[in-house]
Amino acid sequence: MAESGAERTESATPKRLEEARKKGQVPRSVELSMAAVCLAAAAAIYTLGDAAAGKFVELMRGSLTLSPQQAVGEGVIWPALMDAGLRALLIILPILGATFIAALAAPLAIGGWNFSGEALMPKFSKLNPAAGLGRIFSARGTVELGKGIAKVLVVSMIGWVLLSGLTPQMLGLSNEPLQGAIGHSAALVGYSLLVLCFGLVAIAAFDVPFQLWQHSRDLKMTREEVKEEYKESEGSPETRGRIREAQRALARGRMMQEVPKADVVITNPTHYAVALRYDESRNRAPIVVAKGSDLVAARIREIAAENGVPLVAAPPLARALFRSVELGHEVPAALYVTVAQVLTYVYQLKAATARGAAPPPPPIIH
Repeated sequence: MAESGAERTESATPKRLEEARKKGQVPRSVELSMAAVCLAAAAAIYTLGDAAAGKFVELMRGSLTLSPQQAVGEGVIWPALMDAGLRALLIILPILGATFIAALAAPLAIGGWNFSGEALMPKFSKLNPAAGLGRIFSARGTVELGKGIAKVLVVSMIGWVLLSGLTPQMLGLSNEPLQGAIGHSAALVGYSLLVLCFGLVAIAAFDVPFQLWQHSRDLKMTREEVKEEYKESEGSPETRGRIREAQRALARGRMMQEVPKADVVITNPTHYAVALRYDESRNRAPIVVAKGSDLVAARIREIAAENGVPLVAAPPLARALFRSVELGHEVPAALYVTVAQVLTYVYQLKAATARGAAPPPPPIIH
């Protein structure tokens, strides 16, 4: 466990980040989402407002044009209102769609989409008044207060500049035809929203790096926590040692199964033993199927003797093969001649044994 009060100086590990994400702890910027939604809505109103305004004029004219019989007839007003509401929804649907897409796309820029069931669980610790006051007067609370004040000041200043510049156009709307005035009004609203959004974008440009930094700082770990996590993921040195030993035992077991299939075992004669097998149809040169030193070498010699595999004492060759050739690899070209002498002796020995003749003298290998 990490020591209490230890300084958190280490960046969060991938495992810590993944655990935080499962709990719903991902960087989020409300200012970025607000700016994106406002920009999308402003752009949609500015580009589609004129056409939407014309459709609304036609909708209002058609909806308010009713004969006396229709106005007082039963079952007329409610269907007319439903139809008008549906048509109005279809008119503003592109604007709503733009804001909906912006609301979905904004989280992708910081933290990405994330759904966590743990984040939905009630946390009674948040009901603690002392903890709530601590959050209010914390560094995060100070920054949030500063952002709120900045938004009010920026939006108010931009709004005052807009009203000062657009007042003549607003007053001139009364002199325009109805449909033209409505379209012009929509354009003014879209333009005003776009300009106001630049202030929100400036605040979001400050807030996004701050949220990323805050999230990284909240998830920082102590060195002891990093060590503990590494031990949990990789296992303790003792456990890793036991695993490696078990793996070596399995490898030795598989290796010993290959000794009876070998053509010859070259020995030191006591310290090293290397078993070779040569299949002319499959290999260019003999391959090492087993090798070992000391107790493993003794076991290789024992298995070879039990299965009638010839043992040839050639200390220099045994040492060279043991040190330079891995299991399953072919003998290097530099040792071809020496190994060929050994194999020639083995084949002669087998032939002599089959005929019942005297065995040939073993080769002298330097």
